[in-house]
Amino acid sequence: MYPGVFIMLREITSKPVELDSIGNLRKKAGRWLRERRCEMGLSQRELARRVNMEYYTFISQIEAGRGRVPADRLRDWAEALEMDPKAFAINLMKFYDPHMYDMIYGSNS
Repeated sequence: MYPGVFIMLREITSKPVELDSIGNLRKKAGRWLRERRCEMGLSQRELARRVNMEYYTFISQIEAGRGRVPADRLRDWAEALEMDPKAFAINLMKFYDPHMYDMIYGSNS
């Protein structure tokens, strides 16, 4: 093992998970998705149809921050919301995985 790696791992794993901030980030993601849907004039039912979801209530749950866009459906959602898939995924990463986003793009991006 490289010098200092054990100390770094111990520091990372000893930090408490901030569940409240995770919930708040999901709510922010939901608001962002809802704003985009409304900008396009789509109902939750229409968006559900476009992303091949059987139940529009799933859209409602995501927009309320009680769920997240499944990773294997990101492209479907991007196309349904007429967005570049890469930009869509990167923006959701800010909310769903802020630590990884920060490692890749930096906190000032």
